[in-house]
Amino acid sequence: QVQLMESGGGVVQAGESLRLSCIFSGLSFDDYAAGWFRQAPGKEREGVSCINWSGTRTAYADSVKGRFTISRDNSENTLYLQMDSLKPEDTAMYYCAADPRYYCGGIQVYEYNIRGQGTQVTVSS
Repeated sequence: QVQLMESGGGVVQAGESLRLSCIFSGLSFDDYAAGWFRQAPGKEREGVSCINWSGTRTAYADSVKGRFTISRDNSENTLYLQMDSLKPEDTAMYYCAADPRYYCGGIQVYEYNIRGQGTQVTVSS
């Protein structure tokens, strides 16, 4: 059974940092591109970042470029998102996702066919 377990969300002040983690089980993680997307209340889903199976290719939304860093540890079946210099507009539910059909050519991570339950990130001003 495929499971994705996200953690690391929380409530922080603007300018602070959070590190999201997503542990994958029930699949060969290193066969999958993976990434994060987010959704705020009343807004459309937004691809945040993706990474290819080997970690050699990454992509970021313009809104987070230079502040967020995606990484993965295939030996631990874990995906990470380091979020620095957080802004109130980063407030959203963050979801990890994976899909073997993609290679991180774009950040449409919300189209990936395996998704977690989400972790809430709230940034106060």
